Amino acid sequence: MPAEWPAQARCVIIGGGLAGASIAYHLADLGWGDVVLLERADLTGGSTFHSAGFVGQLRASLTLTRMMMYSVELYRRLERDAAEPPGWKETGGLRLAASPERMEELRRQAAWARTFGLPLDLISADEAARRFPLLEPDDVLGASFLPSDGYIDPSRLCRALADGAVRRGARVLTGRRVIAIDVDRGRVRRVRTAEGDIATEVVVNAGGIYAAEIGRLAGVRVPVVPLLHQYVVTEQFMGPDDPGERLPTLRDLDGLIYVRPERSGLAMGGYHADSTPWALGAGGLDRIPADFNFAVVEPDWRRFGPLLESARRRVPAFRTVGFEKLINGPEAFTPDGEFCLGETAVRGFFVAAGFCAHGVAGAGGVGKVMADWITSGEPQTDLWSMDIRRFGGHFASPGYTLARANEVYETYYSIAYPGRERQAGRPLRVSPVYRWHDEHGAAFGEKAGWERVNYYEANTRAGKGGTRPDGWAGRLWSPATGAEHRATRDAAGLFDETSFAKIEVAGAGAARFLESLCANGVAGRVGGVVYTQMLNRRGGVEADVTVSRAAADQFWIVTGTAFGTHNMAWLRSHLPDAGDVQLNDLTSRYACFALWGPRARDILQALSPADLSNSAFPYLTRQSIAVANTPVEALRVTYVGELGWELYCPSEYGLSLWEALWAAGRPHGLVAGGYHAIESLRLEKGYRAWGLDITSDTNPFEAGLGFAVRMEKAGGFLGRDALVEARRHGMTRRLCCVTLADPRAVALGNEPVRIGGDIVGRVTSGGYGYTVERSIAYAYVPEGRSAPGTPVEVDIFGRWVEGELMREPLYDPKGERVRAS
Repeated sequence: MPAEWPAQARCVIIGGGLAGASIAYHLADLGWGDVVLLERADLTGGSTFHSAGFVGQLRASLTLTRMMMYSVELYRRLERDAAEPPGWKETGGLRLAASPERMEELRRQAAWARTFGLPLDLISADEAARRFPLLEPDDVLGASFLPSDGYIDPSRLCRALADGAVRRGARVLTGRRVIAIDVDRGRVRRVRTAEGDIATEVVVNAGGIYAAEIGRLAGVRVPVVPLLHQYVVTEQFMGPDDPGERLPTLRDLDGLIYVRPERSGLAMGGYHADSTPWALGAGGLDRIPADFNFAVVEPDWRRFGPLLESARRRVPAFRTVGFEKLINGPEAFTPDGEFCLGETAVRGFFVAAGFCAHGVAGAGGVGKVMADWITSGEPQTDLWSMDIRRFGGHFASPGYTLARANEVYETYYSIAYPGRERQAGRPLRVSPVYRWHDEHGAAFGEKAGWERVNYYEANTRAGKGGTRPDGWAGRLWSPATGAEHRATRDAAGLFDETSFAKIEVAGAGAARFLESLCANGVAGRVGGVVYTQMLNRRGGVEADVTVSRAAADQFWIVTGTAFGTHNMAWLRSHLPDAGDVQLNDLTSRYACFALWGPRARDILQALSPADLSNSAFPYLTRQSIAVANTPVEALRVTYVGELGWELYCPSEYGLSLWEALWAAGRPHGLVAGGYHAIESLRLEKGYRAWGLDITSDTNPFEAGLGFAVRMEKAGGFLGRDALVEARRHGMTRRLCCVTLADPRAVALGNEPVRIGGDIVGRVTSGGYGYTVERSIAYAYVPEGRSAPGTPVEVDIFGRWVEGELMREPLYDPKGERVRAS
């Protein structure tokens, strides 16, 4: 073992690319000097050295945009202060629109940018050509320009970050390949290399294209796929009087290409209509050669041809200039196009990988959020869209992961219309009633691998075509949604919620465990159902769930389809050492059907000998009953604001139960409905949606959920101290309901909200309420400006639409419908 070899370290980072260097830099900056970064070859030898270097800030999510903005701040600082500046060029970034649909997207992005204070301007085609004189603008309809975007040298940036980490006490050891990771009792303990071992309780897998391989050393599945990505570098052809490196970066998303300066030449790449996976073995598992360091793949000029033709149309210089090289290198892509970050099921084993060809822009932000997460023990901002825990067990399949990653690459520059459905790998997870849905004209959506009914085409004729929203909101709209909504309000709706996540918490310590995590009191009498949140130490909402007590030592937690893996991981990470609590995922074991509406009791009573009267089966209780020869766990709860039950049965009974409910309900006007109707119904009732209206960055009081918090609860609960502190200082904002004057102007989320000429917030969720016949949106606004009746404006694709803050809920404000006798 070398004399300088560290026998132990507080944290070991595996991977000397941008992610690893940035995490080391930020950990050391927080005082974690005892950090070791191990690199199998030399710094930047994986994907970093051949990255194109673009840095764009505006992204589809709030957190990711903030991370990119932080990256720019960091790169400015390094350019100014680093011993070896990274070559940051803040030239601005142009995005072109060559279609009306793309122009709409730019208008939406311009509005989104204003909520961050980003100075993104919409400009004419002529102005775009003035800023980028090599541009051919004939078919360009317009463009956006963000002056703080730019580009950077990825290798120099990596070295600047690594040098900064070393100056703050970290160690960087190159030529050290990790060959094993020791895990004991579910926690990482040691990293092994040929040169020696390092004992540690924190390991960060920042392996880039090697991340899946490194994960397997710890028994962890990291769903990333190496896909080949190409870009060309031209000869140097611009003279001293030409703009050269001062040119802004350019994205022609309709042409699938990007362009940036490269000294006095250009670099150009893009996204092919056909992806090319690389180094995959049998079954689609990655098999990257051990010596693939500072290496790329043979250029594929034939495949690059369509992108080159697109570039020649847009930038005529590409028609005549020669090329120095075509770089064809692998990049790590995830199945949904978002980063793969955070702690895994193995405690202390973190991942920072899967950067999907925008890791240079994200590297600064990734380093910061990961360092905060590692040092504090939990994320310090809402990272759910990037959290590795979002990937369920179905992503253990390399084939499914590959199919999804391919689709991400092939649609990278496609317009992401709200509600757009991914198609690869479907169908995968299906309800026992899937075939029935299909035979009855279901339009399916997908979430967490589950096929779910959005609406039924058969209900279209009963809808009102005149309520179609304008613009994007009307693209995936169907009159069937309104028909299903109204039928649920007037008679009854039957919804298949089998995909909902169901978690059993059992054991002698189950009640005590849940009381310590839930803000509400959940350990009441057997048969009780409680709506509650689980909070982080900052008081933010980590889980929004219903908890029912099935027995003295058995509870059920039910939550949304996509959140089961997150909630299970949250529960598991807080399990007591005593071993008296067991967690079981019941999701696939039970089908779940929701029967809601004023005729729900009549329908259900015809099929069950149980007394379903209000006195015998009150709201927010559960009972074991028989329904049409089926054993059912019935919970009297609702997510639409109507009388009704969620009915849970073993999956093998699912089809039989559904058909019995359908037959019994038809004489009462029962309609089968989908998730689009559920969304419309819940908006009218003011029910919150986790990940939209409430996140790990919002506390229950500002979200209007104080009724579900028991501050005086004996023993307290996780996050209580943060709530006490927040209330002591006073709430600064409040989630408010907005109705818009124009019923066809429907907010989709993230639109700016203006009061008195000031942008005060952004829409969290929106839609159309078919009962109140209004366009509804929710947004956080300053506490002092949140009074009902306050006039507001919402920017819908560049048009400020008037609205008003409303007292909520808009529908059934006294809650009489859900407690109907």
